[in-house]
Amino acid sequence: MPVIQANGIEIGYEIHGSGQPLVLIAGIGYDRWMWRRMIPGLAAHFRVIAFDNRGVGESSRPPGPYSAEMMASDTAGLIEALDLGPAAVMGHSMGGFIAQALVLSRPDLVRALVLSATNFGGPRHVPVTPAALQVLTDLSLDPVERFRRGLAVSCAPGFAEANPDLIEEWVAYRLNNPIHPDHYQAQLAVGLGLLDEEACFEKRLPQVRQPTLILFGAHDQVVPPANAGLLQRQIPNSQVHILPDAGHFFPIEAPGAAVEAVVRFLQRVESSSL
Repeated sequence: MPVIQANGIEIGYEIHGSGQPLVLIAGIGYDRWMWRRMIPGLAAHFRVIAFDNRGVGESSRPPGPYSAEMMASDTAGLIEALDLGPAAVMGHSMGGFIAQALVLSRPDLVRALVLSATNFGGPRHVPVTPAALQVLTDLSLDPVERFRRGLAVSCAPGFAEANPDLIEEWVAYRLNNPIHPDHYQAQLAVGLGLLDEEACFEKRLPQVRQPTLILFGAHDQVVPPANAGLLQRQIPNSQVHILPDAGHFFPIEAPGAAVEAVVRFLQRVESSSL
């Protein structure tokens, strides 16, 4: 896969399809693999750019901590280096933090925004559910079993049991692409750095003028869908779409429904700009 120099690091990326650019920003601990089930459907309509955040995949892994602003600068550097701007930008979970930082710091590079399973940080966001937190922080388990249980609680109820082959593929991906604890902690600092009132995005989001889709899974216990309404109240030109049969990892759980929602939204954006 190609690698480009941007913001002082190397960034691994791939491009699929043609048309208006759509940049995908992955969540914590994941490289561009997390988008693989959505990319074919999106690439039928757009020029899709998926890349590895710093700390994972084929991108550089400098010491942390990282911040949303730092990683937004990485994304801005990639967009500029590939001459993509202004582009539609979709960020999932931690990637949603990066997308918010990007649209606030470099609005000239963002044509439209998709905030996926994320929140604005600060004291008024809706946190992870106690049930999910218990599973995700249980260090007593074997790492593989902990990962399996984490997938089960992060996805919609019954998804793991109904899709054993996909779960095995997911586990194999993580075993073959482990993230070093130092790099995971470096990325974890992105969210932790937004917990304070002054650091969070909440009061800055009314500045966003780009059309914005807020996309959630109805069964998300990691970033509960109540955050969608909180984001919508802060972002002037925004709309919410809830995927009824998905949890936190809807790019993998329900790629078809997610693609349909994103394509419909971005096509409306394009038609309104003509």
